[in-house]
Amino acid sequence: MNKEEKKRNIIFIITMALMTIYLGWRMIFTLPLHEGTLSLIFGILLVAAETVMVFTSFELFYQKMQMNKFHLECPEIPDEYYPDVDVFISTHNEPADILYKTVNACTFMEYPDKNKVHIYICDDGNREEIAGLARQFGVGYLGLADNKDAKSGNLNNALSKTSSPLIATFDADMIPQHTFLMKTVPYFLLSRFIKENGKWRLKKEEEIDKKFKLGLIQTPQSFYNPDLFQFNLYAEESIPNEQDFFSREVNTMRNTSNAIAYTGSNTVILREAMEEIGGFPLKTITEDFETSIRIQKAGFITYATDEIQAAGLTTTTIKSMIRQRVRWARGIIQSLQNTHAIVTPGLPLLARLTYLNTFLYWCSFFNRLIFIMSPILFALFDYRIVNSHFWDVIVLWLPAYFFYSLSMSYLSSNVRNQRWSQIIDTIFMPYLIVPVLLETFHIHQRKFKVTNKKKEGSGIEFAVFAVPHVILLALSAAAMVRFIHGKYGWALFYSSIILFWIIHNMVSLFYALFFMLGRRSYRSSERIRAEEDITIQYNALNHKARTADVSENGLAFWSEKPIYLPENKTVKFVITTPYYKARLEGNIVYVKEQDKGWRYSAAIRAVDDENKRQYMQIIYDRTHSLPKQMDLWVTVYDDMLRNIKKRLKQPLSDKRKMPRIPLNKQITFTNGAACRLVDFNYHYFSVFDFNTNGSQADKFIYHTESGIPLVLKRTGIYIRHSSKELLSVVNLNDLIRKNRINQIMVDITNTEEKEG
Repeated sequence: MNKEEKKRNIIFIITMALMTIYLGWRMIFTLPLHEGTLSLIFGILLVAAETVMVFTSFELFYQKMQMNKFHLECPEIPDEYYPDVDVFISTHNEPADILYKTVNACTFMEYPDKNKVHIYICDDGNREEIAGLARQFGVGYLGLADNKDAKSGNLNNALSKTSSPLIATFDADMIPQHTFLMKTVPYFLLSRFIKENGKWRLKKEEEIDKKFKLGLIQTPQSFYNPDLFQFNLYAEESIPNEQDFFSREVNTMRNTSNAIAYTGSNTVILREAMEEIGGFPLKTITEDFETSIRIQKAGFITYATDEIQAAGLTTTTIKSMIRQRVRWARGIIQSLQNTHAIVTPGLPLLARLTYLNTFLYWCSFFNRLIFIMSPILFALFDYRIVNSHFWDVIVLWLPAYFFYSLSMSYLSSNVRNQRWSQIIDTIFMPYLIVPVLLETFHIHQRKFKVTNKKKEGSGIEFAVFAVPHVILLALSAAAMVRFIHGKYGWALFYSSIILFWIIHNMVSLFYALFFMLGRRSYRSSERIRAEEDITIQYNALNHKARTADVSENGLAFWSEKPIYLPENKTVKFVITTPYYKARLEGNIVYVKEQDKGWRYSAAIRAVDDENKRQYMQIIYDRTHSLPKQMDLWVTVYDDMLRNIKKRLKQPLSDKRKMPRIPLNKQITFTNGAACRLVDFNYHYFSVFDFNTNGSQADKFIYHTESGIPLVLKRTGIYIRHSSKELLSVVNLNDLIRKNRINQIMVDITNTEEKEG
């Protein structure tokens, strides 16, 4: 254990001690026993909410402290020991273009003997279009019509028709990296291999631990498009994906209690484990989560890694995101009830506490409502729900709250902080309280609906979904105004704790409103940062550059020097990476000066299907470029100001399709006329101080240092609010045909003067 981990653990212990003292004080001394029935009910609810919040945090603190004690290292094993693997790509109604990318990526996955990798599209829509896609890629197709058991029925059908000892599962939109199988399959050989002196060797028969049974390996759920929190709040550069906290932090911490959650994709499962539990469970809408519990109850180890090996599409509309979270909430509670995970003797105590914590997490949205309403009830409606004095709160609450906030920052490794957790809970809170209560009392939802990943939505979403937040914000503002009215000096000071909580809650509610306001998307496909070698081919010339980003319909590249690439002309591109090479063609959309060079954006298409397959891999066979940690320098003020500025600013469309190259060169034409060149975009020069030398002509000839003639014509056009005049290049096509453009660039950027 290093010094930083020791410091973290000490802070966790101090936090648990202070919070325990604080909760004891709250329960014994602060309940409003003599303030009326409603005040007492509200007071008990507030203490209960605080207790649940603290308990769930304590469980995470403990797991964080213990997680280094349970770590599985992926072994290095000889090629001949790699077993057969069935790859299931489950689909219900997802379009073929989404499946194309996933199936394509699966065919590129590395394996010592690729004949041992059996890929199947599991389609419970039984669609001919998807069967044709399977034939196109040469993979298996398992169609299923009239599937009454949703995803479980689809996967159970695939289980019944395959036989490999390992099963990899992917959702239709989850695209694996080429290393996925090599980073997951070897874990299942841990029972047979051991590491000695830095090298792995096969165990002797007597060394094999018969009790070690690995049933499931879960890699993180990752996404290559910004989620709605990143996108709607203009935070793509400052916060990670909202689900990263669970996938990369919470789920890996649960290795210590063998209670990790199978999330339905990016996973490898032991067939023996699935056979022992009777296949994927049916009476739940979160069959993945329940599967992992049943595997754990059967005595198998489940393990979550933190290394991203696949990425997919996260939902892009508020309506679909809320529907998704409601399904998760109801399904997880269903699964906990179905498996009796919290009370079953089939799981160790620590695992049962983890599942209790899982249930309590979904109750936290009700807690969030209590935390928001409590200061409102006191300040606006005069309900005394905490019976305490100011200095009691300062002594007992303030230190506990300070260390609790500090501990939360250590808990999440900068993936999430307390503020963002509260913002997320505030956003979802109005829509999860009722479903959680219904499911808790066994009023079940059985219908399964695939989450919508399409980019759609409108201002109607704000009008509908923001109503609860608007009401709570108005009540908070009214409470603050009423509470501070007439208070001065010490009276205002003693009111500071209530004011703190009102303002604290109002910040989260403002974030919720910004979130619900949404943000218009201008892109049809996601742009992913990627720096790769690219060759640009036009007019028999090759130019070397580096890509800046890539997408299915376009790319951007950066060149140190400007390149002549005319609009509406087909340009060819070749992108080369260590694993892939794709030939593309397209046209330049716009050009701008950037980072002491030139950034070109192009609309592109692959020249044929093989190059399309290669290009899809260039785009998606990489770790996404979105933030993996929070920008700790970004404050609430920064977030608010950014959102306001972005929403007030009108987006500007950069339509310049040729580079405007700055110059500072005095030239003299053959007839004695002269001017100073200011800038150049291949079609036009802008010039200052044009002296005709008495000539009445409108065309002038200038010979560059290399003797190349430039024929320039006065257009009579002046750039607005300046004295810069535009001269058109009359003989441009002839210069292009003779491949003289590059030499002209060298000559005109040379600031030494040359007579005409």
